[in-house]
Amino acid sequence: MTVPSGRRGAARMARALADLAELSPANFAMVMATGIISIGLHLRGLAVPALALFGLNLTAWVVLWVLTALRLLRSPRRFGADLIDHLRGPGFFTMVAATAVLGSQFVLLTASFRFAIAFLALSGLLWVGLTYTIFTAFTVKEVKPTLDQGISGSWLLAVVATQSLALLAALIAAHLAQPRRLELNFFALSMWLWGGMLYIWMMSLIFYRYTFFHFSPGDLTPPYWINMGAMAISTLAGARLIANSPDAPFLHSLLPFLKGFTIFYWATGTWWIPMLVVLGIWRHVYKRFPLRYDPQYWGAVFPLGMYAVGTHEMARVMDLGFISGLQALFHGIAIVAWTTAFIGLLRRLLNYAR
Repeated sequence: MTVPSGRRGAARMARALADLAELSPANFAMVMATGIISIGLHLRGLAVPALALFGLNLTAWVVLWVLTALRLLRSPRRFGADLIDHLRGPGFFTMVAATAVLGSQFVLLTASFRFAIAFLALSGLLWVGLTYTIFTAFTVKEVKPTLDQGISGSWLLAVVATQSLALLAALIAAHLAQPRRLELNFFALSMWLWGGMLYIWMMSLIFYRYTFFHFSPGDLTPPYWINMGAMAISTLAGARLIANSPDAPFLHSLLPFLKGFTIFYWATGTWWIPMLVVLGIWRHVYKRFPLRYDPQYWGAVFPLGMYAVGTHEMARVMDLGFISGLQALFHGIAIVAWTTAFIGLLRRLLNYAR
């Protein structure tokens, strides 16, 4: 028995509206992941694929903002509930990081500084709005989850968002005249330092949750790779500040500190890689947790690409050529991970269209 086309279309529309209401704010992690892969290709001199991914990324960013706006209009209560939810709320910080990473692509790939400044302003406004909305709500809520039920690696997206602003500001500052160059470098330094402090606060809670509460395979969601990714983007932002130090006296006076903390961030991120690999094997091999496409996996692709780019830039500005091989290795791994996630996305969209 065939289903009438009108009834089938109505069912498909109802499913689309239901999915829109459940749209995860963390979908912007796809833009973050694609952007850093594109930047990595650019740094390796592969201009054509880098620009192709830039075009794809800009399209994805626009589409996701349209879907987000539609969700806000059609399901404002669910949108607001997600915003102040301890597990889903931090995913909104991907909006900030995605916008800032796209701004960094405008600087590095097209030298479009006006667009980059506009993206910096937009990501800055989003950062202020989301930071003080989400964390104020978490503070004043009367009913709160326990630590093991309310925190995950996605909380570190707040750190990534902060450091993405530091990175974009530092990139733009290198191309502006004084005193704007000085002002943006000071802003970048301030955000870089705050991001590091925020990581220490949050990572202490996350590590405590790891080691003193029951941990099941379902708890090890892909955003736990942000444990490493937050340090990787901190490394990259630190490298840019080091590169900008000749044009900012206060950065030059802090040069030993900048170099020391940049290595500190890199070493911390590097420590997490074997740990996360072992936990991933435990989850999918030992515990046989199914491996299927989920938008959250973009939150695992981004750290791999960011580690490659951060390592490359730190090695360049600090003459650490003996670690440059890690950049090629992890960039290759990141490309494979991105391709796998993108194929999974295409398959889901094709199944959805049937």
